[in-house]
Amino acid sequence: MTTIAMGVTTGYDELIRRSREASLLHGSIAILGWDQEVMMPRGGVEYRAQQLEQLARMHHEMATDPRIGELLAMCEEDADVMRDPISASAVNVRELRHSYDRNTKLPAELVAEEARLASVGQHTWAEARKTGDFEMFRPTLEKIVDLLRRKAECYGWDKGGEPWDALAEDYEPGCTAKDVEKVFTPLRKRLQGFLDELMGSSTAPSNAFNELALPIEQQEKFVRFVAEKIGFDFTRGRLDRSTHPFCSGSHCNDTRLTTRFHESNVNDALGSTMHESGHGMYEQGLLEEHIGTPMGMFVSLGIHESQSRMWENQVGRSRAFWEWCTPKLGDFFGDRTKSLSLEDVYGGANIVKPDFIRVEADEATYNMHIMIRFEIERAVMKGDLDVADIPAVWNEKYKDYLNLDVPNNAKGCLQDIHWSMGSMGYFPTYTLGNLYA
Repeated sequence: MTTIAMGVTTGYDELIRRSREASLLHGSIAILGWDQEVMMPRGGVEYRAQQLEQLARMHHEMATDPRIGELLAMCEEDADVMRDPISASAVNVRELRHSYDRNTKLPAELVAEEARLASVGQHTWAEARKTGDFEMFRPTLEKIVDLLRRKAECYGWDKGGEPWDALAEDYEPGCTAKDVEKVFTPLRKRLQGFLDELMGSSTAPSNAFNELALPIEQQEKFVRFVAEKIGFDFTRGRLDRSTHPFCSGSHCNDTRLTTRFHESNVNDALGSTMHESGHGMYEQGLLEEHIGTPMGMFVSLGIHESQSRMWENQVGRSRAFWEWCTPKLGDFFGDRTKSLSLEDVYGGANIVKPDFIRVEADEATYNMHIMIRFEIERAVMKGDLDVADIPAVWNEKYKDYLNLDVPNNAKGCLQDIHWSMGSMGYFPTYTLGNLYA
């Protein structure tokens, strides 16, 4: 249970009012971003970029208003506000101070430029991904990387740290590249031994379920049914299609998921939907009374990913889940799945086989996909790797980590949306989420 310190001042009340006003604008930005990926016609890209640029500028002005600094200073000296360090008032002041100090380090023009580049970048990435044409995306990514380096310089980083740390603070506060390295180095060694053991096994689960061609319309009904049954509230959310699955929205009562489908692999759609449903249920579980303040926000992206990965893996790949789900397949796919046994579908959900695509990876290999991305973006941010060389280095690392020869950039460095959004520093939160879960 959370508490709000008694006798909070009018200064605190004004601070919270301003926080909620900024949150309303931020939520509007999120909805426009969702619309861009799900509903917007291709011709709207440039104007949408202008809209997001303008809104980002306005939000930054609100978030860096000197009055907020004055209010924070007042609240930090107010014993009633700060007496209980875990009260809502103390938490809000502490977290708003952290955000204010970071926001005021960024020029308004840089924030606006970032919003515009992210909007254009996502569209350019999606077009380049269709044909695996990295050269189509490269100029935009170079601009994004240049901006992120400037952004990191504005934030700064601790002595002995590096630019990547400055960006990661937005996703997993306090996490540095060296911290990640300390986790990833021994984890890779243990995973490699585990993977070698599994790949050397003489037995393998059935792949019959994954090889079935199932109508996408029926798959969509099936995954929506599962999302609802595990707890996603469709009266406060929705599910749509996009190039890359994601969770967005503006409020705990407006949470928007997307997924994607392939006729020959329903487990891909199911896993993605359960993953995003985990995100969505976390958002829907935030207390409405605190929305618009730090107390109404997620703790970190690592914790957020722990919820998505838990539902996708610990639940979605479990025997108990498939004991419940297998009898229901016929309701959606009719005779197509009639011959499948529990072992067929449970085994199909747990096949271990190195593959190119991160979001389709099994539990034994998934974290290696994350390690590769971390190593690349860390090198890019340090200036040790040019954007033009990303495809070659990506392919080398996939050969080293998973003994795979990447056939094209669509299955390689163009498969994820994150860098097109400027989200360097995000990827390790997936592995941290796995470990937290």
